[in-house]
Amino acid sequence: MNPVRDGRLRLRRLPLDTLRQNVAFIARDCPLFRPERFAGFGKVEVRAADGRALIASIDIVDDPVMVGPAQLGLPEPAFRRLGAAEGAEVTLTPVRPPASFRHVRRKVAGEVLDEAALGEIVRDLVGHRYSDMEVAAFLVACASALGPEELLALTRAMIDSGETLRWNRAPIADKHCVGGIPGNRTSLVVAPIVIAHGLTIPKTSSRAITSPAGTADTMELLARVDLGPDAMREVVERVGGCIVWGGHVNLAPADDVLISVERPLGLDTPEQMVASILAKKVAAGSTHLLIDLPVGPTAKVRGAAEAARLRKLFEFVGRRVGLQVQIDLTDGSQPVGRGVGPELEVRDVLAVLEGRPEAPESLRARCLRLAGQVLEFDPALAGGKGEARARDLLDGGDARRALDRLIEAQGPSPLTRRLGGIVDEVAAPRSGVVAAVDCFRIARIARMAGAPVDPGAGVEMLRRIGDPVSAGEPLFRIYASEEADFRFAAALAAEDSGVRLAGEVAP
Repeated sequence: MNPVRDGRLRLRRLPLDTLRQNVAFIARDCPLFRPERFAGFGKVEVRAADGRALIASIDIVDDPVMVGPAQLGLPEPAFRRLGAAEGAEVTLTPVRPPASFRHVRRKVAGEVLDEAALGEIVRDLVGHRYSDMEVAAFLVACASALGPEELLALTRAMIDSGETLRWNRAPIADKHCVGGIPGNRTSLVVAPIVIAHGLTIPKTSSRAITSPAGTADTMELLARVDLGPDAMREVVERVGGCIVWGGHVNLAPADDVLISVERPLGLDTPEQMVASILAKKVAAGSTHLLIDLPVGPTAKVRGAAEAARLRKLFEFVGRRVGLQVQIDLTDGSQPVGRGVGPELEVRDVLAVLEGRPEAPESLRARCLRLAGQVLEFDPALAGGKGEARARDLLDGGDARRALDRLIEAQGPSPLTRRLGGIVDEVAAPRSGVVAAVDCFRIARIARMAGAPVDPGAGVEMLRRIGDPVSAGEPLFRIYASEEADFRFAAALAAEDSGVRLAGEVAP
């Protein structure tokens, strides 16, 4: 039997990582499917004999060693999603744009979408039926106008797009920061404090996309974070909490699709932020949520009016999806700890948990403030006693011991901890007092240095707002492991360090 003659190709597993994208590779001289056949079709359906299928875009290969005429190549992500064995027979069928895209066109035209329409869109997003261009069209249309009821419907559809965890205890607490502030690695201190107190905190966190580190990137230097739903549940039942990567537990997976497109485009509207955060938390089974909302001139939220609107959106949607939400407006004028980058942030976190003299007071104070508010979700704790209880658990070593239990339960880190060996300091151009720090600029410098791909790269802040500095004294240090990364970061810092002295005008 000739599979090609019978309309089938043999599946080949390719050692490529196309991340979220499903891509199928066929040979240019494939006798069954000529490239011109797919003109006008953005994607194809790849179907195995057992009925399993996925939607993918097509790329053409001219190297017969990579993909032969009778083969269909699938990169690692798509191969895993299809679930068929290498060498299995598959068929291809051209696929027209998803039917739900008609609703996106309606939204572009300014119409209000109902829950059914948004549900269709979200199901097709999770099914990888949208190209990045089509996802971008949906995001831009929503950024222009998404009313409160549409936001609620989108959040509900995102919750329903994956698994929802249920716990046999209450309350289930969590804490989340809207982001944008370097070094704000409070979750790695807050979660152990909450666990030590006895509240349950199933913390799912993100990896960095455009920042120097996400909570999951930093935690991964201490323990495994790529746990599946069953392993996550086992850790929470055993320890009382976890700190894991949310992308591996299939909670509100539509959010991962949207984020992968919106972050590179720089789209981060209040509505998308609210839907993203609340969908993940409800899917994780949380009943009570504290939102850390930093406000500052270079933060995501830059003024009181913007913060007030965001607070109302969080409270409105949270109430309607059964989540008790509390908002804490915090200082977003500068990085929180000293370290910006996974390894530097881990050092700050452990210094705080272990009560070492070099622990950054800014990070310690922020952690106690936030942990205290989470602890007050416990009905057995007297009102106003949360921060004092958090301080006792931190200073007495209970939180550090809780982190140790968490690390043991989640499993050892697959990474080696070490700081980048290429180091240089960025000096003050003159004497003065630090008046401002550009959070966005510092984050860019740390990322240029290699963070988070290189966990040992980043920036160590040596001065804070209000600190005096003499000409030539260091403002911060840059750490890198690769010469090219270091040159990029140093050049960016030389152009503009992001640290302003009193009376200084930004370049």
